[in-house]
This record gives sequence, C-alpha cells and structure tokens, in this order.
Amino acid sequence: MAQHLDQHVDQIADHAPDEATAPWLTADQLRAWLGLVSVAELLPVRLDQQLQRDAGLTHFEYMVLAMLSEAPDRTLRMTMLAARTDATLPRLSHVVRRLEERGLVARSSCPSDGRATNATLSDEGYRVVVGAAPGHVREARRLVVDALDATQIAQLEAITQRLLERLDPDRRFCPDRPATPDSPH
Repeated sequence: MAQHLDQHVDQIADHAPDEATAPWLTADQLRAWLGLVSVAELLPVRLDQQLQRDAGLTHFEYMVLAMLSEAPDRTLRMTMLAARTDATLPRLSHVVRRLEERGLVARSSCPSDGRATNATLSDEGYRVVVGAAPGHVREARRLVVDALDATQIAQLEAITQRLLERLDPDRRFCPDRPATPDSPH
C-alpha cells in the first residue's frame, strides 16, 4: 500500500501546476490528504456492511436513530435532524419515511410551529438502535480504535477537532463537541 501510494504521489507531483497559480501539496501533505480521503471513503462502507449484516440498518439510518435516541423525548425537528446527520431534507425525509414504515420512527407536526415536522424515535426504534450499538462499537474499535495507541488516539482527536472547526463551525453536526481554545465559538 505504502509503495503504491508513493508511486501515486510521485505521478501527481510530476503534474503539479505552477506554484504561482496554484499552491501544490508537498509529498508529505499529499500522502496525508490521500490517506484521509481513503479513510473517509472506506470507513463508512465498512460500518455500513456491519450494520446491514447485524441490524438491517444502513450507517445513515443508524445515525438518524442514534441522534433521535439522544434527543430530549427522543424527538427532533426534521431540520435539526438533517443538520445533525449532515443530510439534505429530501434525503432525510426519504430515510425517515422508510424508518416510519418499519415502525422505528414517527413523524408529527411540531406543536410550537405547525409548519415544521418532528421526528420521534418509537420504542421499537429505541430497541433497534440500542441493540445495534454494541456491534457498531465493536466494529469501530476493530477498524479504528484498536489500530491506534493512546498517543495516536489523542492525536486523532486533536486532528479531527481541528478539522471539524472548519467543516462544522456552528457545531450543527456535533453540537456537544468541546470548543478548543482558538475556535471561534
């Protein structure tokens, strides 16, 4: 893998644009970037496979159920649920409809704003997400946590927090994420 990546980095470096028009990545930066992109592509697929096999859920469906399970009264406005799952409202509506058909979620009008729709996790949905959680955690440990030592876990946390400051500055996706000393919030 490392040799293949080095060859790929060399090929890309050979086609680098003029530094004056586009700042290019160094070989180390490119390797780090390609590694991150690879993890971002491969990890959700592996988590999806495990959840499908063990719980009959996609990773996205699991995230929807998990976000609802952590909400007060297991209820969120669809717009808030979309933000917390980084989904468009049409995608979320489609998935929530499927979960509703399975009896895992119920939709209702928001009592404080009739124009808004709430999603509520049913008792069966709660049982499903709680039942799926141990296998999901085992897979997360197997794929990520157990591959790293304590120092690397701390580094991973610092790196992901820094990236999330740029990707999610309003903390919509991870509202409970701790603020770092130099974060804008």
